[in-house]
Amino acid sequence: MRPAKATAAAVSTLIGVGAAAFAAGRYASDAALKTPPGRPLPGDPRLTVHATAAGQITLTRCLASLRPGTYGIEGPGVHAVVGPVLDDVEHAADTVVRRLERVSHGTLAPGARVRLTPQVHSGDPTSALGLDHKGVMIPGELGALPAWFVPGVRDTWVITAHGLGTTREHPMNIMEFLAEQELPVLDLAYRGDPGAPRSPDGLGHLGESEWRDLDAAIRYAVRYGAERVVLHGWSTGASMALGAAAGSALRARIAGLVLDSPVLDWEATLRALATAHRVPAPLLPLAVRSAQGRAGLDGDRLRQAADPGNLNIPTLIFHGPDDTLASWNPSRELAAHRSGLISLHAVAHAPHAAMWNADPAGYEEVLRRFLTPLM
Repeated sequence: MRPAKATAAAVSTLIGVGAAAFAAGRYASDAALKTPPGRPLPGDPRLTVHATAAGQITLTRCLASLRPGTYGIEGPGVHAVVGPVLDDVEHAADTVVRRLERVSHGTLAPGARVRLTPQVHSGDPTSALGLDHKGVMIPGELGALPAWFVPGVRDTWVITAHGLGTTREHPMNIMEFLAEQELPVLDLAYRGDPGAPRSPDGLGHLGESEWRDLDAAIRYAVRYGAERVVLHGWSTGASMALGAAAGSALRARIAGLVLDSPVLDWEATLRALATAHRVPAPLLPLAVRSAQGRAGLDGDRLRQAADPGNLNIPTLIFHGPDDTLASWNPSRELAAHRSGLISLHAVAHAPHAAMWNADPAGYEEVLRRFLTPLM
């Protein structure tokens, strides 16, 4: 083969390999960056409903269905709530019986396919909890952001931000507790959520850009009477809270942070999301690089926001070793560096963003002790 033809063939091969790598990286990064709100997170197993009885439901036996605590279960057209495992009820070896707390809507027929979810409530604070609330629209940089406002008599507001795979229904898990503390609550829907503006590129940014919507909520709260705010975020909502604490012009009004299952290592979470979507292992480095480039993720900004030397706001972290999407090692390290300012409450046997679900009473008691001096 002549040198010119050989060179052309080699260049064509390299272009072909490069195009294939680009396409593979884009496909793999889509798995990590396109997690629709309210959809089950990848890796959550589907369970079969085997039977129901008064106050009981029989499900496929697996590690997920054996988790302790209280969870929602969702399937096509159905949402229900299950409580603890009932060990003293007779059942087949390949099933597990849990307490059936309630069926919010739909029918749990034998054979139905469902998934566990940390979202226990369906609806809005009034229909689900009987709490007075009003829907408000918060001016954001991309357009109006819908939020639920539950009034309270205190001048410290709690602003909540859900995370991956959930919606603003998720923070309703703690809304009754916060109402009992007489704290006003502003529960935010941010870019990409139903009713909120889309991100310009249609991608999730793991809090990198979404924190500015939380900043808009802080401005709204201060405008309407909040003297101080506590930011309570789950998953990427926790990353948003850290971003607001570092970058908000009103950060002096932030009295405290509550970080539930915080995403503190973007690369690890991107890899976990792509892996859960069954992206082949050889493509994982491509997925991470592609996702970081497409979404403009800057690990230095997150590390700076979570740097214990820069974080000077009282912070409570809920996290546990069973979280497969957001490693809890960075949470442990963060708390260890500032033990007087940052506290870590470890929760065993809880999946990502389900620390409350594993132990509702324990979670709320720890939260009460943290919030009391900030009220």
